[in-house]
Amino acid sequence: MEGDGEGVNKQESNVEELEEKLCQLIVSDEAPVEDEPQDAAPDAAVQEPEASSPPAHQELPTQRYSRKVFVGGLPPDIDEEGIISSFQRFGSLVADWPYKAQCRSYFPPKGYAFLLFENEKSVEELVKACVKDDERLQFWVSSPSISHKSVQIRPWKLSDNDYVLDRTVPVDPRKTVFVGGLPRTLSASEVAQIMSRLYGTVCYAGIDTDPELRYPKGTASVAFSDRNSYIEAIKTRFVTLRQDGRKCTSDKRVEIKPYIWDDQNCDNCLTSGYGTKPAHFFCSNISCLRYYCLDCWLVMHARPDIKFHSPDYIRRMSTRWS
Repeated sequence: MEGDGEGVNKQESNVEELEEKLCQLIVSDEAPVEDEPQDAAPDAAVQEPEASSPPAHQELPTQRYSRKVFVGGLPPDIDEEGIISSFQRFGSLVADWPYKAQCRSYFPPKGYAFLLFENEKSVEELVKACVKDDERLQFWVSSPSISHKSVQIRPWKLSDNDYVLDRTVPVDPRKTVFVGGLPRTLSASEVAQIMSRLYGTVCYAGIDTDPELRYPKGTASVAFSDRNSYIEAIKTRFVTLRQDGRKCTSDKRVEIKPYIWDDQNCDNCLTSGYGTKPAHFFCSNISCLRYYCLDCWLVMHARPDIKFHSPDYIRRMSTRWS
């Protein structure tokens, strides 16, 4: 299906990024969507983990942001030049919105745009200039027909990229799922709590971001503490979520599938005493969930009961972290 293919392509593009983020947590081989314009603030039921207060003499670390910032509620007649002039006092920037080049539109068609700043410091200054109203950041812009209109500023905090329940507990790649179609406003902590309520304890969640601007792509990786939770999650395959984690008939439909790693060895070779051979295929059928080399795939999937399984090809990376 077209949706499945898109999900797999997104998953493969994120493998190298996720491996780098998990390199200090991972269990070794030897161990037993168009950007959404709506206000996507999560429900109050989704609570951030409480952080302990630092000593009085300790200075709080500076909050870091993506250089890409969402701005919503723009006047309908504000053009690209007007957007840039409204924010250029914070630093050099480019105004962008979905399908801007293809549509050749001078006005954001849905009332929102993205500010792509040249420097991260510009985002910090913009945030300082905003007024906080009920957890939202407000700024004011003008257009030919509207003066001093309030708009929403939504920066992405880099601290929201990752959530780790316990850094002493390693992450198992065989209990990790890929989640596609997520609202881009959800932090890793919120994703972890949503998935925990649905399937069981999550030990790690990571938001996939683009390497240049470090802005969410709408996908994530989630590792469970228990294999049964992992199985239940991938059996679901698709689930419709509110941003507070409750199932519903509207809002955002997300896809859940096994996360395919590129550095795994053939499971059949290991269990059959043939030594270690790099795996080239993964079977995501719920009755398999195993990695195979070419020879073992052909042998094992010649059986009538599983020969209909479709392999997921593993793109072997040229370099591997240790």
